[in-house]
Amino acid sequence: LVIIFNAVLNLYRHIPFLKEVLKYSLTAFGGPQGHFGMMTKTFVEKRKDVTAEELIDFMSFCQMLPGPSSTQTITLIGYKRGGLSLALVTLLIWILPAASMMTALSFIVNYVDTRSIDTNLFKFIQPMAVGFLFYASYKAMRIAVNHTATYTIMAVSLLTTILIRSPWVFPVLIILGGIVTNFSDKRIPNSNLQKRPIKWVNFLWFVAVFILAGILSEIARIQQWPYARAFNLFENFYRFGSFVFGGGHALMPMMYEQFVIRPEHLQLGAYITPSQFLTGAGMVNAIPGPVFSICSFIGSMSMSAYGVQAQLLGSVIATVGVFLPSILLLLFFFPIYQNIKQYTIIFRALEGIHAVVVGILWASGFILFRSIEFEWSNLVVVSITLCLLLFSKVKAPLIVLAWLLLGWAI
Repeated sequence: LVIIFNAVLNLYRHIPFLKEVLKYSLTAFGGPQGHFGMMTKTFVEKRKDVTAEELIDFMSFCQMLPGPSSTQTITLIGYKRGGLSLALVTLLIWILPAASMMTALSFIVNYVDTRSIDTNLFKFIQPMAVGFLFYASYKAMRIAVNHTATYTIMAVSLLTTILIRSPWVFPVLIILGGIVTNFSDKRIPNSNLQKRPIKWVNFLWFVAVFILAGILSEIARIQQWPYARAFNLFENFYRFGSFVFGGGHALMPMMYEQFVIRPEHLQLGAYITPSQFLTGAGMVNAIPGPVFSICSFIGSMSMSAYGVQAQLLGSVIATVGVFLPSILLLLFFFPIYQNIKQYTIIFRALEGIHAVVVGILWASGFILFRSIEFEWSNLVVVSITLCLLLFSKVKAPLIVLAWLLLGWAI
């Protein structure tokens, strides 16, 4: 009872922070890279929950892990501010709005003609997200890039990310960036910091669930259990969350292979049609929150043949399955990361890693802008958004709301 009371009291003290997380979850457009701009504006400059240096450090660490990097970053902000209980509540508040929207979309797609959906409301959202992304890149560059070596690393990372479109680019660039800055011997870490205890239980849970999910999925398939597909779905999404680097957009081709192509090839019956998949993949870019919420849509559609309750169950299974492994790995590796930063080789490597992340942020902005149809209006939206963020005190949610309303009015 004492533990529960302390946990509730801890959450009560952080209600203002959680309200801000909810606002952020309802207005954070643009995918993981675009989210960092709003994180900087909201949790660094407005609320000062973390410093700009800490946010870049969190971003760099999460880029090295599989799973949704923006989700892991916002979870770390909650963890740093209020420990494990606040981190988990922060995670839920961040995930639920997007997951609910994508689940609702699955019912619309299943029962309504999707051609009747008016997407003009989101006309300016993608160029607005580019503006937020350039803002985050500029702010991060001012902190993490400050001499010739880091400028060079940033430029190489930017060009490589643009030219080589593979999720494996991120971990490779991060490793190389860390190697380059180790050629300098000027920086020495503070070795007097207290070491953090490593929570081995999180890694053991990760492995145990991975093995159990695989066993149950295979037994359900062989014995043809009535709801075998539910067990298969959890195993599929848990595996995706365990091994996918590069964010939700890197996940989509894997899901298309798993849920569209493979069932047709094995004559198992369609999980989801190509047109339904593409509808979900398109709409996930028009809603706030993590791009990994596409999994809520895919899971729901995959179970739609079994009725409404099964469709809701499919959404829950997919959402839990894809986010659970990344959070278990995050909570296991973060104390290790904090401890090894005290070693000189890691401490020096972080300077290069941070510069790589800045280069990836810049590249993501250019890639996102290139992916949308070139119109002068889009360029104007990017410019106005960037200027508002740099030179005004207008709050980030108000900027998002203004572009939504303008798109609706036009």
